[in-house]
Amino acid sequence: MALPILFSIDDDPQVLRAISRDLKSHYREKYRILSTTSVAEAMESLLELQNRGDEVAMFISDQRMPEMQGVDFLQKAMKMFPFAKRVLLTAYSDTEAAIKAINDVQLDYYLMKPWDPPEEKLYPAIDELLRDWQGNYRPDFKGIKVLGYQFSPKAHEIKDFLAGNLVPYLWLDAESNESGRQISQNNNLCPVDFPVVIFEDGSLLKTPSLIDIAERIGLNPKTKQQIYDVVIIGAGPAGLAASVYGASEGLSTLLIERKAPGGQAGTSSRIENYLGFPTGLSGAELTRRAITQATRFGTEFLSPQFVKEIKLKDKYKTVVLGDGNEVNAKAVVITTGVDYRKLETIGIEDFTGKGIYYGAASTEASSCGNKDVYVLGGGNSAGQAAMYLSKFARNVNILVRKNDLTSSMSSYLIDQIAGTENIAVLGCTEILEAQGDGHLENLKLVDLNTSEERIVPADALFIFIGAKPYTEWVGLEIIKNKKGFIETGREMKNYDNFKEIWKADRDPYLLETSSPGIFAAGDVRAGAMNRVTSAVGEGSMSISFVHQYLSEV
Repeated sequence: MALPILFSIDDDPQVLRAISRDLKSHYREKYRILSTTSVAEAMESLLELQNRGDEVAMFISDQRMPEMQGVDFLQKAMKMFPFAKRVLLTAYSDTEAAIKAINDVQLDYYLMKPWDPPEEKLYPAIDELLRDWQGNYRPDFKGIKVLGYQFSPKAHEIKDFLAGNLVPYLWLDAESNESGRQISQNNNLCPVDFPVVIFEDGSLLKTPSLIDIAERIGLNPKTKQQIYDVVIIGAGPAGLAASVYGASEGLSTLLIERKAPGGQAGTSSRIENYLGFPTGLSGAELTRRAITQATRFGTEFLSPQFVKEIKLKDKYKTVVLGDGNEVNAKAVVITTGVDYRKLETIGIEDFTGKGIYYGAASTEASSCGNKDVYVLGGGNSAGQAAMYLSKFARNVNILVRKNDLTSSMSSYLIDQIAGTENIAVLGCTEILEAQGDGHLENLKLVDLNTSEERIVPADALFIFIGAKPYTEWVGLEIIKNKKGFIETGREMKNYDNFKEIWKADRDPYLLETSSPGIFAAGDVRAGAMNRVTSAVGEGSMSISFVHQYLSEV
């Protein structure tokens, strides 16, 4: 952690050297000593320090400077670092100005020049001020800051990306947060600039793309090789498991993810039925462990990047990325999982990212403090989200079309929900319309038994209404069922066109698609069990079939 700063300014180089020397000799172990002779340089440095999240414990400024009087400088500095102690360097003739400054800028002390000996005239006063500052000092967040408006889809996308990639960040609302307003003002930011991402070194990006952010936080947006033994598309539980087993067994392995690792499981606040974790674990923790394990074995991780198509060239597969670059592979495992199904109801699309979110409970929960929120859906994902949101929101209401949750949710979650005072289950209820001015404010609900309609205030709506496979991009005549899930193994023989497509002299392996050497695992596969454990099992098993395929080519 960076040390707090003692910042001194004086246009007289000799005086500045003297104060810097005395400060360093006495305080250098606990504070950084910065100094300058220029007000313009000082303001530029303070802006950089503020953006980085550094703390200034004390300003020591000379009163008589050609660019600006010391009192005026302290007035500007206190807007950026309002809790810093303020000391004015004065000559005897400036005593009146110093006394006036006690009221004008809440001056903490004025120091007469010269201050020899410092042991008597400098250190006792500074020590007392710093003890007082330390008593109220709370370290600022050190890391990435995201500055923007609460009901901004772009800001939500960035927060969701950072959270999904396990990157700590601090959200600052440019309207309601005092620090956010100060940073906006000091950096001359306009509404068109938001959202803004401020990095730990103090630099910032205005309305950045996810790839821009990925490059700055150390994710790998480019591949290192031109050909891989296996390319895994999708970093959910199945893809992560496949990457661990592929890399650990000596295959050159590339894992590609279009958003963030973990898939839908990665957004879960608590997975309580995962084998070996009797107290449960979060999806983020499971993802962190898996990514660490995969990269330790040598898996290359490419994110955020999506795949447009797979082309065949002889027995090689060419994976075409969203940016037009191509990667060659001997085998491919598709583990793209599923997306939340969209709710086709009036107003939902208008307020998506503006109070209405698909999943993302962990990303937006902190903004739901003391508010009324709704969760649509009766599955385990909805139940886990409701439990997590109940720690923040005033009231959480679960909306389901059926009478209750018994037919769609695990009993342990039902029991937890029943025992949580601020969660209510509204059965036989449907949303007719989402309403608001610029963001979600109300929901129009209907009772399916009585047809009675009512409008309720709603600060946020989280939607968990089933899923559809992410397979629109999959071509090559790969067989999919009517719902878009990829067929594999013997099940493909039930399709009339299978013999026309399948040209190998053997039967397809259990997880192999209708294109030899391309496999599917996890929720994207037809017949999958839609459980984290089964997805991990299928991802692991797919590498066994990859080995068998590679032995043929």
